[in-house]
Amino acid sequence: MRKPFMDSEFLLDTEEARTLYHRFAEDMPIIDYHCHIDPKEIYEDKPYQSITSLWLGGDHYKWRLMRQCGYAEEYVTGKAEDREKFRAWADALSQAVGSPLYHWSHLELRRYFGEELPVCPANADAIYDKCNALLASGALTPRSIIKASKVKVIGTTDDPCDSLEWHKNLQEDKSFDFCRVIPTFRPDKLLLIGTAEFTEFVARLSKAGGREITDLASLKEVLTGRMEHFAALGCRSSDQSAAYFPCTLIGEEKCGEVLNKALRGEALSQQERLGFMTEIMLFLGREYARLGWVMQLHFGVARNTNSRMFSLIGRDTGFDRIDSSAPIETLAAFLDELDKTDSLPRTVLYSLDPSMNAPLDVLAKCFNEAGVKGKVQHGAAWWFNDNIGGMKDHLRSLCEQGALGTFIGMLTDSRCMLSYTRHEYFRRILCAFIGRLAADGELFWDEEQLGELVKNVSYNNAKVFFGL
Repeated sequence: MRKPFMDSEFLLDTEEARTLYHRFAEDMPIIDYHCHIDPKEIYEDKPYQSITSLWLGGDHYKWRLMRQCGYAEEYVTGKAEDREKFRAWADALSQAVGSPLYHWSHLELRRYFGEELPVCPANADAIYDKCNALLASGALTPRSIIKASKVKVIGTTDDPCDSLEWHKNLQEDKSFDFCRVIPTFRPDKLLLIGTAEFTEFVARLSKAGGREITDLASLKEVLTGRMEHFAALGCRSSDQSAAYFPCTLIGEEKCGEVLNKALRGEALSQQERLGFMTEIMLFLGREYARLGWVMQLHFGVARNTNSRMFSLIGRDTGFDRIDSSAPIETLAAFLDELDKTDSLPRTVLYSLDPSMNAPLDVLAKCFNEAGVKGKVQHGAAWWFNDNIGGMKDHLRSLCEQGALGTFIGMLTDSRCMLSYTRHEYFRRILCAFIGRLAADGELFWDEEQLGELVKNVSYNNAKVFFGL
C-alpha cells in the first residue's frame, strides 16, 4: 500500500521512530550554530518580494539542479521574469526524484505557506500566486519565520573586519527577545597568503583594527583585538574553510619572515605558504581555547571547477565539488600540536568527502577532556551529504566509531531563511535510524532513555558544547 505523500509520518517507518519523533524531537527548539544568513536581513525584517527571490535568490543548490535540467543561466541567476524563473524551478524539481531539494522544498511550502500541492509544472502558477499573496501580506518576514521555527540561537558567518553593527543593533532591540543572533569569526583569507586576496584582506584588517599591520606581531595583535570585539558581541565559535589543513612547522621567526615577504609582494614557495598557514592557525587555535570558543574546520572542497562560469558570475554560484585528496595525517598532526600544550579548543571537523566518515570519527576520539562530551566532533553531514543516504551513513559511522549520544546535531549552512526545515528533516532521519535499530532488536527499547538521547542530539548537546 502506497503511503501518503510527506504526511506527519514522513520517513518514520517504525512505531519506535514515530514515538521518538512526535514525543521527543518534534517540538524541540533549534540552535542553528552555523549558517550564512545576513544579520541585516533579520534586523530590518523586510517582507520578501516574491517566492522566487526567497527560494532562488542565493541558493546554489537549486541553481545546480536547474542547470542540470538544461535551463539557461537567464532562468537561474539571470534576468528572466520571476514567474518564468519559478516555472523553470518547478519543472526542474519535478525531475529531481529522491533529491533532498524535493523534500526540503515541500517541507518549506507546508510549514511556512500552508501549501500541500506538489511542485510540478501543472501547479507552478497556483503555488507561485499563493506564496506571493502571503508574502505581500507581510505575514512572513525574517523574524516571524525565526519565531515560528522556535530558533533560539543563530550563528552567522562573519568576516574578521566586520563592524558587527547589525548584531549590535539586534542585541539592543528589545522587541527581538526570542532569539540570539551571534557572530562567528571566519578568517579564511588569512590562509591565502601570497595572493592579491590576502593583501587586500590585510589592508582591510589594518583599518578595522585601527593600526597598520607591518609584521607578525602587529598581525597577531590586530587579530586578537578583532576576536575580543567578536567575543563582546556573543561570539562562541570560529569557522575556517580550506582545501585541507596542513601541519608544516616552521616556527614563529620564519613565519614572520614569510609574512614580510608577502607584504612586500615577493613570491612565496609552497613550503612557505604551508608554514605560514600552520603557524597562524596554531595561533588562532590557542586564542580560541583562551576565549572558550569552538573551532570549526571545513575542508574537502574543490572550488570553482568551471573556470568559464567563474569568470562570468563569480564564486559560490554552484560550481564547487568534493575533493577526495585532503590528507587526514596533517589534520591529525595539527590537532596534536595544539593538544601538546593543552590549547586544543573544542573542535568540529567537517569533510565534504563521505569516505572520510570513519577516519574522522576515529580521529575525533583521540582527543578528549574530562567533563566534556565529545570534545572533538565529527560535524553534521555537510553540503552534498545532507541527504537521507548521507545522514544515515554519517549516523552509522558515529555509532560504530564513537558515541552517538554526544553528537551536536544539525545545522542549516544556508543563506535562505526557510531552511530551518532541514532541522526537521534531520530529526526525522535521526529518529528513523534509532527506531529501526530498536525495531530490529539491535537496541534495547527504553523509551525515556532513547527519548532523552534524541532531545540531546537535537538541541541540548549543541547548547552545552557552544556554551550557550
